[in-house]
Amino acid sequence: MREADIQINRVDWIAVLIYFALVFIGWINIYAAVFDSQYPKEIWDLSINSGQQLVRIGISIALITLIMVADYRFFENLALPIYILFIGILIVTPFLGKEVNGQVLSVGFGSFRIQPGEFAKLTTALALAKVMERPTFDLSKKNYQIIAFTILLIPVGLILLQPDTGTAMVYFSMLLMFYREGLPQWYFVLGFGLVAVTLLGLGIENNLYLVGAIVVVVAILVSLGRRTWQRTVVFSLIGLGLIAYIYSLDYVVAKLPPHQQNRIMVLFNPNIDPLGVGWNVTQSKIAIGSGGLLGKGYLEGTQTKFDFVPEQHTDFIFCTLGEEFGWIGSLIVIGLFTGLLYRLVVMAERQKNRFSRIYGYCVVSILLFHFMINIAMTIGLFPVVGIPLPFFSYGGSSLWSFTILLFVFIKMDSSRATQLGRLS
Repeated sequence: MREADIQINRVDWIAVLIYFALVFIGWINIYAAVFDSQYPKEIWDLSINSGQQLVRIGISIALITLIMVADYRFFENLALPIYILFIGILIVTPFLGKEVNGQVLSVGFGSFRIQPGEFAKLTTALALAKVMERPTFDLSKKNYQIIAFTILLIPVGLILLQPDTGTAMVYFSMLLMFYREGLPQWYFVLGFGLVAVTLLGLGIENNLYLVGAIVVVVAILVSLGRRTWQRTVVFSLIGLGLIAYIYSLDYVVAKLPPHQQNRIMVLFNPNIDPLGVGWNVTQSKIAIGSGGLLGKGYLEGTQTKFDFVPEQHTDFIFCTLGEEFGWIGSLIVIGLFTGLLYRLVVMAERQKNRFSRIYGYCVVSILLFHFMINIAMTIGLFPVVGIPLPFFSYGGSSLWSFTILLFVFIKMDSSRATQLGRLS
């Protein structure tokens, strides 16, 4: 049997079918989000978002074809050059890009524009896989940690200059891959600890309660074990540092742009201004909740039809699903995402070299972060940060970047039988 036939037979068709199912469901929901019952248009009409998205889906299929016929080594050989290229594009984006709502996110010519920050996730994943594939690369050692974090943080810093906090946050999801490849656990304990303290510090109106809790915890820890004076010094310094950090949060938040301050306020108090800064989240939850068990029916959502939720065809596309297809429809889509993520983990673990495995876990991390944060955002469990739902949300950069990200890994997995050496 020819090599091409072997690779086709080794394609993970379950992952491919889930991808197309998600794209199709997303497409019909984009149509529902822009449907006007008074002036109805066909779903493929190029004058509305669903028609434009259909063109982008067609381009995605062309991209998939190119990826699947390419040599899997192409992505490995060009990993670092492509990463450097997109770092250059990110550098010039604030100067040459188009400004929208105070953000310079896209570059291009005329009506064709892309968001480099979306595609830089792919190039960063490839660069990390290329650098970390060496058998001697050990994330338990400081010098290798510095190299990995530098590759990760360069695009983060450039994206924050645009500024695009939501996209920059996505890159930290690749810490999940770092954990799989041996990053010490204390990094994650420290990270989750800081997140917890930050949320508590922002959410508790009187920070003195949290300060008091820290003092109690420090006192308990000091009383444990031997060498009490050393423990006293260490934990006292930790306690003082946390107290200083908590009180600095108010200053940091005060320096944020007004719209980001409002998002933080709404997260902890959704009813603070339901007709103003809390409008998006409030209407989003109403739309999802009103769908009930089975939903109101396709194209019958009142919240959707009367445009109560802004940006419902992009970041808040899950609202349309929840209102018109209900709890059952939402559960099916969540199940599809969960199934895709499970398949990707299985695929990552069966790779024959570190490059493919590391890249696979980057794909898992990015998709998982987008999936969780987008849905949490629409139900008020996370601030509104402009995170699209993979394969669902309207937009070319989003769909194409996720498609390339996913199918590059599917291609690597289908070629695993022909990959040589570098067994881990």
